[in-house]
Amino acid sequence: MLDERTDGTRAEQPASADRRAPVHSHAHSHSHGGPLDIGPAERRRVRALLAAIVVPLAALTLVALIVLWPKGETPVGSRPLSDKGVEYVKGKITSVGQTDKNGQTPVKMRVSGVEVPVHVPAEIVANGLEPGDEILAMFYPKALESGVVYIFQDFVRTGPMLALLLLYVVAVILVARIKGLMALIGLGVSLGVVGAFMIPALTVSSHPVMVVLVASAAMMFASIYLAHGVSIRTTTAVLGTFSGLLITTGLAWWAVETSNLTGALSEEARNLRTPIPGIDLQALLLGGIILAGLGALNDVTITQVSTVWELHAANPRLARRRLFLQGMAVGRDHIASTVYTLAFAYVGTAITLLLSASIIQRPTLELLQLGEIAEEIVRTLVASVGLVLAIPLTTAVAAMLAPVAPGGQTGAREPAGERESPRRPDALGRGAPADGRPPAARAKRGAHAAQDAPADDDAHG
Repeated sequence: MLDERTDGTRAEQPASADRRAPVHSHAHSHSHGGPLDIGPAERRRVRALLAAIVVPLAALTLVALIVLWPKGETPVGSRPLSDKGVEYVKGKITSVGQTDKNGQTPVKMRVSGVEVPVHVPAEIVANGLEPGDEILAMFYPKALESGVVYIFQDFVRTGPMLALLLLYVVAVILVARIKGLMALIGLGVSLGVVGAFMIPALTVSSHPVMVVLVASAAMMFASIYLAHGVSIRTTTAVLGTFSGLLITTGLAWWAVETSNLTGALSEEARNLRTPIPGIDLQALLLGGIILAGLGALNDVTITQVSTVWELHAANPRLARRRLFLQGMAVGRDHIASTVYTLAFAYVGTAITLLLSASIIQRPTLELLQLGEIAEEIVRTLVASVGLVLAIPLTTAVAAMLAPVAPGGQTGAREPAGERESPRRPDALGRGAPADGRPPAARAKRGAHAAQDAPADDDAHG
């Protein structure tokens, strides 16, 4: 700063006279704007603490997988697809005739170069059957007297579904690159846990809820650590997800018991009683509710941890309380979207059920209390509550751990010569205030201003 002397000349005063000193000169103070002084010893203690929590959880999950792994034969694949003498063939629809007064529509398909008639239900004909469609039909010799021995079973969807899968994989890898590839591998491992462990174990285990919890924990570790690597950051997300999973389990248990949900009302559930005698359908419903919230839990916990980490990287001087508050600003947006995300997903899957139930004349409150509809409502509410509570829990843990993570001090000041500042003049003095000061004095003030710029940003952050 320049001061007016009595003789009319100007004298330069220390830059600190009209503005605060550079932040690094008082980094030891207790100001909430100062950088967190985290030493290597504290980081080692944090790693040890996290390892003491997560390693036993992972080990317990592995031991439970071994103990609950189905031994010997299971009912999976034990029932033949069709009776003896019946076989399935693929054919391509060649013609769809006019529907007669009895609701029957003549349909023909080509099988091994031969055109044959095939019986197709009226609802399938009315909802999209066209020449050129490839279908799966059952060859039933006992129906020879009727003249139609081929009966429609389903459409062949191999080509479109493979194309959609390829598009999905390519889109994920192009946008997310290596992290997207690792996420896909994690998804594959998780689906492997479902197919190799959870489904077979549910057919023979007397503890279906425990099977689902162990499978969920295994999928959580695989999906998070494979996609994002092993670090304090991802371990924070694991802790948040596990906390949300425990909340969801407790709340689901209470809701199923108090609402008297049996899980035995759907046709699929009733069909399980014959091949799997003694199956606990209520426990199976409970396990399904827990599993339904796992994917969304992974989503919100990873997002919240990443948000807090990026806030800290952008401004390492933020105190933990400020990290939490700013992280929750994003978290509240996430909660607001989550409120309807799960609801819309479940309404979409249950739209046929809702339509069929709404045809009957009954009060709306009674409609919502119908067993199958109540199951979907409870599933939605339980998963949503688990997600909402997991967000502040995860954000709080992330705010505590972000400053001590390796690279937590990466937001250190850049050299003044590498940082842009609107107050820094160029070699000709352009860009400096028009106060009549010499270019050298203005350049000196510009250098000091550039050094203080991060502190100003923090003060307004």
